[in-house]
Amino acid sequence: MIKLSVNVNKIATIRNSRGGRLPSVLAAVETCVRAGAQGITVHPRADARHITSADVRDIAGFLPGVGRRVEYNIEGDPRPDLVELVHSVTPDQCTLVPVQPGEITSQAGWSATTPLAVLGKLVRELRDARVRVSLFVDAHDAPIRWAADLGADRVELYTEPFARAFEYGGAEARRSFAAYVEAAELAHSLGLGVNAGHDLDLDNLVMFRTLPHLDEVSIGHALISRAVFEGLQESVRGFLAVLIEK
Repeated sequence: MIKLSVNVNKIATIRNSRGGRLPSVLAAVETCVRAGAQGITVHPRADARHITSADVRDIAGFLPGVGRRVEYNIEGDPRPDLVELVHSVTPDQCTLVPVQPGEITSQAGWSATTPLAVLGKLVRELRDARVRVSLFVDAHDAPIRWAADLGADRVELYTEPFARAFEYGGAEARRSFAAYVEAAELAHSLGLGVNAGHDLDLDNLVMFRTLPHLDEVSIGHALISRAVFEGLQESVRGFLAVLIEK
């Protein structure tokens, strides 16, 4: 079964645009869990423009009491304060993501030319702390092999290129998806689990859910955007229904 991890960054973005406590990130998490989401994802950035360290700790305190296993995934670049935060709450998974100065959202996965020493020690430390490590990579051979060499548990395939190809439909969509199938097969052969995320929505997910060895999708923007019109609980259930239906 493919797990859905809901990224609640956008809830924090709305809250921070006005100040105060509304909408409540914790209430959003509770709603997602009640609707059946198997995971919650946050990406606390250095400028705290959406998720804050307080949010991270609040969610970490809330999830163990929900009555069933809901995985907690913290995304971010390996800066010292993020690493300290991850160690302080020990989530189920830490997804290490490269960050470019001034970016609005993630634009690419880790380059395969990134020296192993840059992340190797951190990967070992997180795994020793029983935190699963996933590395955000493009759907190409070199970065996937690089992730395996680093000792990561999983890769998260960056899916925006697939989403853009899907918009063209037909051969373009199939060609892009075939590249992701090859990437997933390679990752699996190297002992890596396969996650995916970025610009997945209810339309392109119908094709992407057939990706072999897919463990988890992390979805935020499309899910929260849909929730504006139909409600957060129904939006989560809609995405779960697509993942379950084969």
